[in-house]
This record gives sequence, structure tokens and C-alpha cells, in this order.
Amino acid sequence: MKIEQTPIEGLLILTPRRYVDARGSFEETWRAEQFNAAVGREVHFVQDNESRSASGVLRGLHYQSPPFAQGKLVRVSSGAAWDVAVDLRAGSPTFGQHHAMRLDAELGLNFWIPEGFAHGFLALEEGTVFNYKCTARYDAASECSLRWDDSKLAIDWHLDGLHSAPVLSLKDASAPNFSDFKPTT
Repeated sequence: MKIEQTPIEGLLILTPRRYVDARGSFEETWRAEQFNAAVGREVHFVQDNESRSASGVLRGLHYQSPPFAQGKLVRVSSGAAWDVAVDLRAGSPTFGQHHAMRLDAELGLNFWIPEGFAHGFLALEEGTVFNYKCTARYDAASECSLRWDDSKLAIDWHLDGLHSAPVLSLKDASAPNFSDFKPTT
């Protein structure tokens, strides 16, 4: 597995080795000892999630407040998504900055988003399947979100290919702005 740092400390891109022959392909998408060595600590995943989205569905920007903050190892197993992580860590030199990238089934990249980040994605293809390995269970009382199109975050969601505005949940459409966010220490 190839592991790359992003411009924001803590965010990692993991590229599994893919073996292709006449039968199809095989890849190991995650291995504990390699992953833990890359992040510099032992990570325990406690919940796996999967979402299926139509093209143009935008989910996020979501996070859970402590003590239920989640680290997420995400990948797309079918289709494609534009994936975004926003640094919400108090005192971080990249606080409020984001990293965005394309995740798709063809490349098979994994994106590690540690605790302290908001996360969201835009489904770029019909039937996009998005998989998450999470370090904390879902806790409704700790669930928070930020407005996906907040001008202070200045996220380019690559909306040019959409035929209409992105499809949002009511929660995401009414999420608070980044300026209302109060970091925890």
C-alpha cells in the first residue's frame, strides 16, 4: 500500500495495490499494521457505514463533537465522488482549511480523515457507493454539520457537471455557517 501525506497534517491518501488479470482484479483495501504505522498510533474502527447516492447528491459537511468525534477511513466502491475534509482542530495551523479530492472505484483510493475534521462528498455518478470505517459509533446527540457552500470555506465542489443544484437533506440545507463554529480543545 502506498501512503501519501496531503498538505493538511493528518489527512492521508492510501493507494492499495491492485492485482489485475483476465479474471478481474483483487486488492487489499486496508491492513491494520500498515495503517497504524502510517498514522503513528493504533486506530480501532468500531463501525462501518455505506451510503448509496444518485448523481448530484451532496452529503455534508458532517462531524461529531467530542467525546464521540470520529476518524473516518473512506473510499468509493462504485461510482465516483468529490470528497472534502475541513480542519476543525483548535490551534491547528490549517484550521478552517480543506483538502478535496476525487475518489472513485476505478482508482480505489482510501482517504484517512482523523478526528477533528468535518467531512462531506458530492456523488459524481449515478449509484455512487461510499464506504466509511469509523473510529467512534454514531451518536445523534453529538452530530453536527457545517454549511457546505459557506463562502469562508471557499470549497470548489466541482458542480459544473451537474444539470441542477446539488440534492441536499433538510439538515444539510439548513446547517450553520463556519463562522458559528466553536472549536473544542
